[in-house]
Amino acid sequence: MRGIPSLITDIRKKVFTEVARMAYEGGGYEGAEDLPYVIVPGDSPLHRESIFLERAIAGERVRLAMGLSIRPVQTRSLMTEGMDHAAIAEQYYEPPLINIIPYACHVCPTRQYRVTENCQNCLAASCQKVCPKEAVSFRNGKSYIDPDRCIKCGKCAAACPYNAIIYMERPCAAACGMDAIGMDGQGRAVIDQDRCVACGQCLVSCPFGAIVDKGQIYQVVRSIMQGDQVIAIVAPAFIGQFGKHSTPEKFTSAMRALGFDRVVEVAVGADMCTIEEARDFLEKVPKEQDFMATSCCPAWHAMVEKLFPEQFKNISMTLTPMVFTARLVKKENPGCKVVFVGPCAAKKLEAIRETIRSDVDFVLTFEELQGMFEARGVDFASIAQGESMREGTAAGRGFAVSGGVAGAVRDLIRQTNPELEVKTAGAEGLRECRKLMTLAKAGKYNGYLLEGMACPGGCVAGAGTLLPVNMAAAVVGRYQKEADQASPLDSKYRNKGGELD
Repeated sequence: MRGIPSLITDIRKKVFTEVARMAYEGGGYEGAEDLPYVIVPGDSPLHRESIFLERAIAGERVRLAMGLSIRPVQTRSLMTEGMDHAAIAEQYYEPPLINIIPYACHVCPTRQYRVTENCQNCLAASCQKVCPKEAVSFRNGKSYIDPDRCIKCGKCAAACPYNAIIYMERPCAAACGMDAIGMDGQGRAVIDQDRCVACGQCLVSCPFGAIVDKGQIYQVVRSIMQGDQVIAIVAPAFIGQFGKHSTPEKFTSAMRALGFDRVVEVAVGADMCTIEEARDFLEKVPKEQDFMATSCCPAWHAMVEKLFPEQFKNISMTLTPMVFTARLVKKENPGCKVVFVGPCAAKKLEAIRETIRSDVDFVLTFEELQGMFEARGVDFASIAQGESMREGTAAGRGFAVSGGVAGAVRDLIRQTNPELEVKTAGAEGLRECRKLMTLAKAGKYNGYLLEGMACPGGCVAGAGTLLPVNMAAAVVGRYQKEADQASPLDSKYRNKGGELD
């Protein structure tokens, strides 16, 4: 659904915009009580059975955008309940990060085969003949599937000459590569937080907008407004996300208009990460471990830790580009606040780890940043050019697309050790990542460098992006070609991340 304007994307943008506007106006968080009426104006519902339900959902969206938890429906509480604790610049995320608003869930059908109106009541009755459990019969002139007998093998659907039998599954559950989506006693979707890795694919797959991640927009703006030196470190997938006029030079100008002190490319940290992971691979494979997996995607990292704990030792211990860049910025600017701006919901989960909290103060997705631009009336078509961003190499910028991390590490090893062949394998989407790790566990990838990306297409397909995946990947490709340097060894920051022997 990325890149397709819809009522859901409109509502999300309105929520982010109004929360940012409230923070910029500096009147305190008490105005949050009025935001559902701004987001859902008038007296007629747009898409739900009542405007009161729409406003209740909008209210929970506002709370989540400010990092607060969903209120229980069983007890009465104000929408601003707990905001005095959350509405401070130092507030971190509190799990769970990905949430389902219960009364926004459509109670979609779960894993079942259904006969549609396409059924022709044909004489062949192939659907009946192939069913191993005799679950298919004819009723009222068309096939009928007995749900108590059906084992969901799909043979009836494959045999139907009219494609009259379809498989239905909840979009959120189908998108979840961790199988973390279940249902409560009322049939509403619920998230098993012990399995969830916050990739956000369920969030962008729900056609009813019932799944929402927590945000820090209010806290970022308050930090800016109270006079902190707030520096944005921006993932390479940012390019093109804010329209055709959002060149790097205009982007830096737009960020200054929001109050950011300056902007730094996370591609710089990606270059440092490449050097470290290449050295890691050369030192440890196969001497100390059978294979090595890249460390950059936090959802992939969490998936391995949860489902393949015995293989966790094979993930590189190298810091992620976000952390490398944040530490570099804080070393050069003591006392500053660092905001990671990127495509990824899982980066929010990474940032709340005890070892990283002091490095990354806030995380914003591109979608949330767009709300800040709207709140401040930033127009990329008319804004003046700002500073350019020329420090990241082509390799570092390529981390945004699937294959970019492993490719950068492989190419660097080839550059420094041309006699050494590095085999790589990768997977996109957590279901495919699980298959990759299952094969690696069985010894099929000994000696390999493995790359896992939780989002199909890579970071450009993250839950917080605005562009269609193919378009975003093409724009990043052009951005790579515009880099002044190709290899991480050409970066002036190469010594910050370690030397490659």
